[in-house]
Amino acid sequence: MQNLNREQYTAAVEGWIYAKTDPRRLNELFPENYIFNFTTEQVDWLRKANANKEFCAEIGVMEGKLTVMLCPLDEKGNKMEVGEVPFSVFEPLEEDLKLTEIQTYTVVKNAVLSKEMRKVDNDSDMFFPVAGKPIMDQDIAIDCIESWKENGQDWFYAEYKQNGGKSIFNKFYVPFDKISKTETEVSFVCSFGLKYSDIYQKQLPALIFISFIKNLGGSVETISNTFDYAKPCPPVCKIPDLGIE
Repeated sequence: MQNLNREQYTAAVEGWIYAKTDPRRLNELFPENYIFNFTTEQVDWLRKANANKEFCAEIGVMEGKLTVMLCPLDEKGNKMEVGEVPFSVFEPLEEDLKLTEIQTYTVVKNAVLSKEMRKVDNDSDMFFPVAGKPIMDQDIAIDCIESWKENGQDWFYAEYKQNGGKSIFNKFYVPFDKISKTETEVSFVCSFGLKYSDIYQKQLPALIFISFIKNLGGSVETISNTFDYAKPCPPVCKIPDLGIE
């Protein structure tokens, strides 16, 4: 498992803080068709270390390359002090990604027997998976990824023109439940996306996680391997996090 010690972690964070104020550097750090890979070992480590409903995916620059670091949070939402931090380097996508959504339907068939043991009624209904729909539909995920590919650099430049890049994300807050509740071995490919926010009335970056689970299947309402975690900080920062550390 790839880890950074505390000195390397601090240097990586500082490297990103510096890089995001330079449009040319941003262009170099974000080539097209690059993704992050999170291994099963890294995911298992996070399951054991994290104590919050979310965890933090922090952006850094290490040895001239963009990285994302997995930072567990305590119950109050503070970053936990751990000896070493797992990380992934932004790297080319080497094979096609399959975004999967499987929906199964339940047919309920009723038969009524009279007290004379004769059939007096029967019916059947099909129930569609509504409450169990996936967090993010594949079509929306693909649109977000394609939007980032087409407009990501324009988004960076617009943020740079507005305030010198200070409002560009430093980290993402990621819901932990979908990872913590997965009992099978799972790894993730993570891509940037661009998605409109009704609250902020503008396009915001998203981290889109595509999971690879062994033996994907079974008679459940909905299975989706695509998750949208569109919580960039800034602007979506929380107390005690001011988005500057």
